[in-house]
Amino acid sequence: MTPDLQLNLLNNLGIDALNPMQEAAQTAILDDTDTLLMAPTGSGKTLAFLLPIAQLLNADLRTVQCLILTPSRELALQIEQVWKTMGTGFKVNTCYGGHPIDTEINNLSNPPALLIGTPGRIADHLDRQSFSPDDIHTLVLDEFDKSLELGFHDQMEFIVSGLTGLRKRVLVSATAGVAIPGFVRLNKPQTLDFTEDSEQPANLTMRVVYASEDDQPDTLVRLLCSFGNDATNPGGASPGGASPGGANPGGANPGGANPGGALIFANLRHTAEYVSALLNERGLSATTYHGGMEQPDRERALIRFRNGSVSYLVTTDLAARGLDIPDMPHVIHYQLPRHEHEFIHRNGRTARMHATGTAYVMLTRNQPRPEYLPADMDEEILPSNRTYSLPAPPDFVTLYISGGRKNKLSKGDIAGFCMQKGQLDKAELGRIDVQDFMSFVAVKRDRVEPLLARIRDEKMKGKKYKIEVAR
Repeated sequence: MTPDLQLNLLNNLGIDALNPMQEAAQTAILDDTDTLLMAPTGSGKTLAFLLPIAQLLNADLRTVQCLILTPSRELALQIEQVWKTMGTGFKVNTCYGGHPIDTEINNLSNPPALLIGTPGRIADHLDRQSFSPDDIHTLVLDEFDKSLELGFHDQMEFIVSGLTGLRKRVLVSATAGVAIPGFVRLNKPQTLDFTEDSEQPANLTMRVVYASEDDQPDTLVRLLCSFGNDATNPGGASPGGASPGGANPGGANPGGANPGGALIFANLRHTAEYVSALLNERGLSATTYHGGMEQPDRERALIRFRNGSVSYLVTTDLAARGLDIPDMPHVIHYQLPRHEHEFIHRNGRTARMHATGTAYVMLTRNQPRPEYLPADMDEEILPSNRTYSLPAPPDFVTLYISGGRKNKLSKGDIAGFCMQKGQLDKAELGRIDVQDFMSFVAVKRDRVEPLLARIRDEKMKGKKYKIEVAR
């Protein structure tokens, strides 16, 4: 790849230059050996392997040449978005459970150069012979340890065994020292470890919040209300991060989250649901995200959180890594994880790159402390029940549109429709997410009702779509 072409791809992502990890990864992946890349969440691992992949593809071939496996649908979609934003000219498709398989089979009839998917769905397509694996020369296992934790060992082994022309393997993780499965058959890999011995970033502050067992929910409410509208950096994606091109073409608030927003981690799905419901009952804007939710509900929760329509995402460790969500000023451990590496991944959602952030650990006074907790955490003194006030609601509201890519709608089409027919100013329009058969757009809260009234009988690209507030 010429320097000018690389610069053009980076410009499409809004990035000036690669960071040291990305430069090292590009050199290693372009060599003839396999690569094991370990780097923290938010450091730009996605671009670190996508940029060299763009150089390894042959424009004259009309078959799948590179396969990327991810543990989650969300991560697969994020990688696809980065690739499309790069503007390489090579086709990409994504396959995952919960997505219509007939649509995927139709897409694969014109094979992409780059195929991204979850192990279960890719194994299904290989079994159906939806595409030929014969020309796949490069395999990327992104967050491979998470895929193994989720029980995809057999599917991954089946997939790798079918890639008879494989010449290059790239394994990517946010955790150092994880075991490499034997079925991958790594050949003298170059190991790049940028995890810095799993140290917490220097710009991360950790504080302890004490609560009795029966008032932990109330304590959480008071903690969130104490954030107010502080100016801590809500930070969009870091340079080279998971989805640097995810924002809309004309919107304000491309990074998404409320400056007082937070990621709230619980260990159990039902705890996350309980906490989210409680916050909403108290007048705080929250949504839930965990592996037990239906895929459309998970995607909608992330969309609303990314674009600033909800302030608090209450989640399990599923959101600790591998997701394109804004760098948050606050991470809250409503419940502590069992292992140190899970604690580190959670904290990696704040204080990324040059931003500062705070991680709050909620404990009871007599609760035994895990060994991984720092002994010198200062206590956060909260306002009393009589003195706190609720923060303002999020600036944006998410609208649902009943059409997407397969209806030939683009972000530009939606932005133009909202500004021309809906009479919105550019600053009143937020992030736009376009999926296959539906889309979502963030609109300033006080402009939603006038917008819906103006566009009620209007057509977009000659067709009438259902447009309403997303729930």
